[in-house]
Amino acid sequence: MKKLPYFLVITLLVFVQVSFAQTTQPPPPVKNFTVEGITQYTLGNGLRVLLFPDPSKATVTVNITYLVGSRFEGYGESGMAHLLEHMVFKGSPKHTNIPQELTSHGARPNGTTWVDRTNYFETFSATDENLKWALSLESDRMVNSFIAKKDLETEFSVVRNEFEMGENDPSGVLMERVMSAAYLWHNYGKSTIGSKEDIERVPIDNLQAFYHKYYQPDNSVLTIAGKIDEAKTIQLVNDYFGVIPRPTRVLQEPYTLEPTQDGERNVELRRVGDVQVVACGYHICSGPHPDYAPLEVLSDILTNQPSGRLYKALVETKKASGEFGFPMAMHDPGFIYFSADVLKEKPLADAKTTMLGLLDNMTQQPATKEEVERAKNTLLKNFELAYNSSDRTGLMMSEYIAQGDWRLAFLYRDALDKVTVDDVNRVMKTYFKPSNRTVGTFIPDAKPDRVQVPPTPDVSSLVKEYKGKQALAAAEEFDPSPANIDARTKSGTIPGGAKYSLVSKSTRGNTVFANITLRIGSEASLRNKAILADLAADMLNKGTKQKTREQIKDEFDRLKADVSIGGSGQTVTINIQTEREYLAPVFRLVSEILHEPAFPQDEFDKLIQENLSGIEQQRSEPQAIASNMAQRLMNPWPEGDFRHVYSFEEMAQMYKAAQLGDVKKFYADFYNSAHATIGVAGAFDEAAVTAELTAMLKDWTSPVAYERAPGKFFDVAPTDNKVNTPDKANAMLFAEYNVPLRDDDPDWPALIMGNYMLGGGFLNSRLAVRLRQKEGFSYGVGSGMSANPLDQAGMFFSYAIYNPDNSEKLVAAYKEELAKVLATGFTADELKDARGGWLQGQNVNRSQDRTLAGMLSNYLFLNRTFAWSGELEKKVSALTLDQVNAAMKKWLTPEKITYVQAGDFDRKKK
Repeated sequence: MKKLPYFLVITLLVFVQVSFAQTTQPPPPVKNFTVEGITQYTLGNGLRVLLFPDPSKATVTVNITYLVGSRFEGYGESGMAHLLEHMVFKGSPKHTNIPQELTSHGARPNGTTWVDRTNYFETFSATDENLKWALSLESDRMVNSFIAKKDLETEFSVVRNEFEMGENDPSGVLMERVMSAAYLWHNYGKSTIGSKEDIERVPIDNLQAFYHKYYQPDNSVLTIAGKIDEAKTIQLVNDYFGVIPRPTRVLQEPYTLEPTQDGERNVELRRVGDVQVVACGYHICSGPHPDYAPLEVLSDILTNQPSGRLYKALVETKKASGEFGFPMAMHDPGFIYFSADVLKEKPLADAKTTMLGLLDNMTQQPATKEEVERAKNTLLKNFELAYNSSDRTGLMMSEYIAQGDWRLAFLYRDALDKVTVDDVNRVMKTYFKPSNRTVGTFIPDAKPDRVQVPPTPDVSSLVKEYKGKQALAAAEEFDPSPANIDARTKSGTIPGGAKYSLVSKSTRGNTVFANITLRIGSEASLRNKAILADLAADMLNKGTKQKTREQIKDEFDRLKADVSIGGSGQTVTINIQTEREYLAPVFRLVSEILHEPAFPQDEFDKLIQENLSGIEQQRSEPQAIASNMAQRLMNPWPEGDFRHVYSFEEMAQMYKAAQLGDVKKFYADFYNSAHATIGVAGAFDEAAVTAELTAMLKDWTSPVAYERAPGKFFDVAPTDNKVNTPDKANAMLFAEYNVPLRDDDPDWPALIMGNYMLGGGFLNSRLAVRLRQKEGFSYGVGSGMSANPLDQAGMFFSYAIYNPDNSEKLVAAYKEELAKVLATGFTADELKDARGGWLQGQNVNRSQDRTLAGMLSNYLFLNRTFAWSGELEKKVSALTLDQVNAAMKKWLTPEKITYVQAGDFDRKKK
């Protein structure tokens, strides 16, 4: 699945036991059908239930999808679906403090709103108690959420704050404007977050009526994926949800259809910003339509990096610094969108002419078989990697449920597999016409060539007899406890010094993750070489002596592998996800990348342009400005040290001055495996993996040896800093100070819990309750406490995203909350919930093989085993309230805090 643009998918992030009082026995669920391991049931009240057992996960994901999004909103109701997403977290009769419950159960929850649906989910440790709690929560707030006026009065300002966050992004706002111009009547042309005026003025009665209309069992689909017993789970679902009566109202499907576009449309946006953008889009079919799969392939042919046609025409020629594009799979006929970033000194008209000329001339240069197969390999790989994870699949189903039926996911995959060159060229000719495009100004056309977009097909007939492919084999039940992980870990040393830790187990889809970390240089040898370290790592996958960048990407797609390489300072990190049968050839290709990089000049030039574009995009953004200033103040390493934090201007000058020859020399001088660590978790053959790692890393040396640069505690004098960022609707606050703290300090477990209650438990933390829930000042707020594992160099930090008009009020409220913690401390109930949530969260972390592979590698470097994690959890479990409060009084020092704010603080004067 492609990442959807911010203005289309609006998300409420939340970091959640009481059972339904059953009065009557609901009728038994009806089992409908099973497709590829997913079984659908229907309850007597109309609720559809999808069960997806996966014993390999030590977690369960509960995801409920409501068939209501911005498409269903009427006049004056814009943003109502998204506003409800916020309001249902305000509580229900049996769950009055949902954020607190989320924390105490160690849940990883979310709520998102899009054009065709709203969904809520929780991922948590797989226990009967947790599952019952989650079912109780979702069934109670389905029909009993308070949706109270007192909550609306504070929450609408939080949503407005979220609205203003989107307004800070010119590229995102341009997309809104293009969509708005493209759709004359259909609600797809309206931003999901809605009109600020509607958000602020919605009557509580209207919001309650909207809630009671759409939040009902017959308008929702409940998906449960992970380590579950199917028979017991469907009975629990019926116990909690089956007692909800089927509503008597009849829902009417929205009937507005967008008329055929009759000429090219134009949009111009003028705002403060640092990078120019040119964009265009075309109306296309709906997601279930047979044309959608070839359109997805066509989009990848145009935009993928490095072989996409738009990429080659715009980025490789340096007319643009970056480009992207994607089709939107919707219930009704949708849209395909393309965009390119252009540096200020470049002519925007040149990029625009090139983009539109390429799209208009596709008929003369049709897609080739090679391009189609490459795109299909990428898209099918992405689908398969997502499907191999039951929790990701459970969430992915919301998108297909919104289109009409969850089985459309498999129909899409099957259709993608069958796409031909003729299919791609046919849809290109059908949809890519100037009269169907929205870019800029209106252009009269004496003989308009219009597109008649086909209607959404009958989904019920598409899926009626669909059986799907064979379900993936079940995997083992894996216990993610520290003791079991240590018992299952096989470790060893490769000649030359590299160390590895392996945890082999069966997984869904035979998925495996690996983390390889190289360690290079020293404090002295890396002086004035920070940019070179960054560029050397980024250039590794841009080509080898045998393969181009394009060939490397094609080979990783063929091997169903996601491989990322990054480097900074003393570390180079390679993260790998693939399947068991492909791991050995993936390792061989990674070895080729590490040992035989070609460092092509054209790729280096493009990389410099991409970095400069990224810097330019940050120059006027409050969050980037505040973050950069806070880092520079709190980490005053001397200039030249590889940890020195540079300004945006300094970074830009360094990238402009960088030479490829220096990057090549840096690689030759510094890269080695003497202190490398490797973690591998998932389905693999231990002997084969050991052999491949040995071949890759054995006796790899370099002229410059590795010596760990020690960390340092900087006792920074507190300051108060404000940076004005004109025409930015949102502001950012960072409040930080350094602490001389290592993670073996006796106070560290208590500080973990103290910070968790202060600002780490998200919506139910002290800061979140005060600044977001009560005052409505901030959309995002939190705090953190870090302790270094090797040096006494830790930090306390906190942040808030807010309306700049509330700057003084927000800081005052923030200081009051810190003072309350020091004056009265936390309560026993707060500690109980925080401890339970944190402990379960650790279990969830170790259940994710990607995370586990990274921990295995890091623990080798620190000379630790997972027994260390187990001991930390024991210490947290044994904490008393007095210990936590005493530790916070000792280490929480408000008078040492440095404040950094960035926002448009002068707009009130204007």
